[in-house]
Amino acid sequence: MNPRLRALHPYPFAKLRELLAQAGSPPAGLDAINLSIGEPRHATPSLITDALKNATAGLAAYPPTKGDAALRLTIASWLAKRYGIPQPDSDTQVLPVLGSREALFAFAQTVIDPGAGALVVCPNPFYQIYEGAALLAGATPYYVNADAAHGFGCDWASVPAEVWRNTALLYVCSPGNPAGNVMSLDDWRTLFALSDEFGFVIASDECYSEIYLDEGCAPLGGLEAATKLGRSNYRNLVCFSSLSKRSNVPGLRSGFVAGDAQLIEAFLLYRTYHGSAMSAVVSAASVAAWGDENHVVENRRLYRAKFDAVLPLLSPVLDVTRPDASFYLWAATPGSDAEFVRQLYAATGVTALPGSFLGREALGVNPGVGRVRIALVAPLEQCVEAAERIAFFVHQNRA
Repeated sequence: MNPRLRALHPYPFAKLRELLAQAGSPPAGLDAINLSIGEPRHATPSLITDALKNATAGLAAYPPTKGDAALRLTIASWLAKRYGIPQPDSDTQVLPVLGSREALFAFAQTVIDPGAGALVVCPNPFYQIYEGAALLAGATPYYVNADAAHGFGCDWASVPAEVWRNTALLYVCSPGNPAGNVMSLDDWRTLFALSDEFGFVIASDECYSEIYLDEGCAPLGGLEAATKLGRSNYRNLVCFSSLSKRSNVPGLRSGFVAGDAQLIEAFLLYRTYHGSAMSAVVSAASVAAWGDENHVVENRRLYRAKFDAVLPLLSPVLDVTRPDASFYLWAATPGSDAEFVRQLYAATGVTALPGSFLGREALGVNPGVGRVRIALVAPLEQCVEAAERIAFFVHQNRA
């Protein structure tokens, strides 16, 4: 067996299942409401399902690892329109992938020299794929604590030069998971300067980029920031995106990687052996999805309605604010986050995710401690019902 597997931490939802098992069953008559996992539950648009049905002839051929040319061109066109940048070269700067999760993991295996004692830097709390990718690539994770004083962003300039000197790969996530914070142009300027000085690669996880709450203020993306800062070749930068959240198709497993052509070329070589080729059926559905914005605008409207309804119920009882983007609330708890989640489930049948499960102790602190992530993915009525139960639970426990 690969000895590196023993270094992997239990996944947050495995830990959550153990925690809820200790809670027992919630009161009879209360339907369970699960707000712990970021799985979109809005209806999949018919234009996507229709494209799937009409493309089944594609099952008769092996798909190319590089992806369908029409899909690459559609993605390149979408990137240009969404971020106001010159259209990337669809032949060298865009690569379809089977969702951002598998690509974020596989990319580390491409760029890390396992014998070099490399570090992989990532925000803390974080998406656990970053850590697992680092460990299985033979690298050591280095966690940069997110700070409420920085809008739950990271102070990248505070990382010691010795860390950057040994860094092969930096994962960033904007809009962030779990807090929904968006990196600024100054954040990007700092990271690009550090990457130029020390030579590390930046992997920008942007799977929440299309779930924003102000229709007139779309989040800044990595390619957009690079263009604004005169880095039109996207040196040492690749961005990862997905249709899962944008188009409510988590089961489609469709996304893309875009950026530095040299890195894309190396990643394509890796994927040729890894066997990660997108079916022509999924490609056809993806072309339809990336080519339409109307369903995405409606998707954001549905999430805004949830935030508008839920925040007035929760903000009087919990320290919680509206995020810049994503469909998460990152709420402070009165006491232990894990105990809060356990007791909340036992009393109300509502499931949230302890923030400590998403973080690691770094510099003596786990920045997820004392917070919970609440995913507003359920239908509006269930989100409101859950918020009412949470508010009542907090009131009862204060009495």
